[in-house]
Amino acid sequence: MASGKPKKNTRLASGRKRARQDVKLNAANSSLRSKYRTAVKNVEKAVVSGDKAKATELFGKMQAIVDTIADKGIFHKNKAARDKSRLSVKVKALATAA
Repeated sequence: MASGKPKKNTRLASGRKRARQDVKLNAANSSLRSKYRTAVKNVEKAVVSGDKAKATELFGKMQAIVDTIADKGIFHKNKAARDKSRLSVKVKALATAA
């Protein structure tokens, strides 16, 4: 996605620098969002498969990733809390069903 070249064609040096920084920030944020999605999918797969131990382990890792993303401002803190809560319910339901 991030081609490495700034899109903006500005005359001012500060504008050119801003465009360069935007490319780097976009790449970093995209990477973190991808990491988040992967962590959530892994927990959901473990829940569907019924593996309680694996689901709780992956849920702990997922919580750390979600908190990091919320702290960096990529996702809102309420979205992070909502996602953690929903997955927590699924993991707990798996634990009580077993």
